[in-house]
This record gives sequence, structure tokens and C-alpha cells, in this order.
Amino acid sequence: MSENKAVGIIGIGTYVPEKVMTNKDLESMVETSHEWIVERTGIHERRIASPDMATSDLASKAAQRALDDAGVTAEEIDLIIVATATPDMFFPSTACLVQANIKATNAAAFDLAAGCSGFVYGMVTGSQFIKAGLYKKVLVIGAETLSKILDWTDRNTCVLFGDGAGAAVLAETSAGYGILASQLGADGSGGDLLKLPAGGSRNPASAETVSQRMHFVHMNGNEVFKFAVRVMGEAAVKALEDAGLSADDVDCLIPHQANIRIIQSAAKRLKLPMDKVMVNVNKYGNTSAASIPIALEEAVHSGKIKQGDIVVLVGFGAGLTWASSVIKWGKEANTNC
Repeated sequence: MSENKAVGIIGIGTYVPEKVMTNKDLESMVETSHEWIVERTGIHERRIASPDMATSDLASKAAQRALDDAGVTAEEIDLIIVATATPDMFFPSTACLVQANIKATNAAAFDLAAGCSGFVYGMVTGSQFIKAGLYKKVLVIGAETLSKILDWTDRNTCVLFGDGAGAAVLAETSAGYGILASQLGADGSGGDLLKLPAGGSRNPASAETVSQRMHFVHMNGNEVFKFAVRVMGEAAVKALEDAGLSADDVDCLIPHQANIRIIQSAAKRLKLPMDKVMVNVNKYGNTSAASIPIALEEAVHSGKIKQGDIVVLVGFGAGLTWASSVIKWGKEANTNC
């Protein structure tokens, strides 16, 4: 086992559904307004998956784009991790469905549930398999079809979320590049603040759970907001400290795209100007585990992130969970490994 092995992202890809739902569209569905939504969240529109499109479909498209970006074949992938709160079904795992879709015949596969923190959780998990010498290439995907579990009569939740997927190929990278440090955390005592109450073993699906609308997202927005504002900055600072860096070293912050006010508070905690922060919540809303990889891909391909930049990923989510990672950006795989 080589603890000193450098592991990073060598390819990244995303996919979002074609259908755009604007705030104006929502005005005809619930009592809300474009101005109200923008003022409180920064969201202007979000993408919605078609009725016949499941999470594995979005994930597979993002995965193929990440493979193409990395110049890697599906057969070279050793492990697939899908972070999602909206799996196609309880079992088999969405990761196994993706494995079949992209024909990654040599890959192990499993799902990971950490809410909106899921992609960073998955990236840290996948990197450990490479550091341990067990695998060489790991595909990590954050994918969601949250529109399938939203109560479209609840204006407090239905305006916030969207669908999408982001994927990254992890491999050994040149020394000094890749993931420099990470922080993962959880506080299960806050589990009731953001949940899907029914459908599991606690409240199995029944006529009663359906009539009580328990198969939709339930959220205590005020408490989740307070938690997010506190934990986002703290998690980013801790990961930077572990990497021997400070906020002054950060070239780009990629926060979970939940709410513009939470993003702004994280930037303020790090004393970062907003031009060093990637923001696309206005276009996609909160895509949960897909949020960070979608924002990361956009930052990379728009030139906001360049070779050698220090990038901080940070998110929070149901659980409650939080996760952060500091990366020195360099997409080239170490061909000597």
C-alpha cells in the first residue's frame, strides 16, 4: 500500500436533461413568483428528466463523457461508485445498471448514500482503493432525478431541485497533483431535517404512506440553511489546513449548488471574492449529488480552472453530512504507474 500515491481526476463529464423548467413555469403550478425564488435561492431554472428517464440513464451518459474526456475505455474501469439519493430502485444498485449500460465488464460496482455530499464522499472513497493498490481506475458518479420525488404542490421544496449527473475518472496522477486532503463528516441527529420518510423498512409503502404524501422530499428549510452556512466554511477550512494551505492559496471554490446565499456565506467565511467561486445554481437548481461535479466540469471547460490551480470542493447534505476536498488540478494520468 502506498499512502504517498497521488490520485486525482483524469476525466470529467456531465449530462443534464433537455427539458428546462423556469420559475415562470412554476408560477402556474404553485403559489410562488420568479422574484421570490431568485431572491431567496438564486435559482432561475432547472432541468427535469422525462418520465421514461431514470437516474441510471443520466449517470450512464455522464459516465461515457467522462471516459471520453479521460481517453479511457469502459473495460479499463475497475470500480464504479454512484452517489445518489434517487436510485432507480432499492436493488440492484444504480452502479450495477450503469456498469451494464456502459459495458464496464471488469468493474465492481456499488451505490453510496450521503445526500448532496455524495460525490465528494464517493471521490474520497474511490481514491482510497487506488492508494491501496487494489484498483487503478475508478469511475465516480453523482446522479439524481429529484423531480421524481418532489411534491409539486409544496412550494418550499419543489422550487429548489433539479435533475442531472456528473462523473469523474480517478487514477494515479503525477506527484503533487490530485487530491491533497479531504474532510468527511456526519451528524445523524439532524437526520429528520431532510428526508424521504416512506418506502424503506421504517415506513414501507402502503396506501396510507401514499395518501400522507410520505414518498416525497420533506425538509426543514430554515434548520438546513443554518447548518449549511456553518458547516460549509468549516469543512473547507479544515481540508485546507490538512493540505498545509490557506484560503489565500485557493484559485477556485466549487461549492454544492443549493442556494446562492449559502454559497456567498461560504465564500465570505474563506474571504474569497465571488469571481473565484463557481456558481451555476441559477441554471440547474440543487441537483444534490450531481451538483459539485456539474459545477466542476463547467469550471474546467470554461477555463475557470487551469492546470496547477488549487480547487476546493465542499458540500453538505441529508444525513446530515458534509464533505470537502482540496485538489491541485492536473488532468494527466501518471503513465508510469
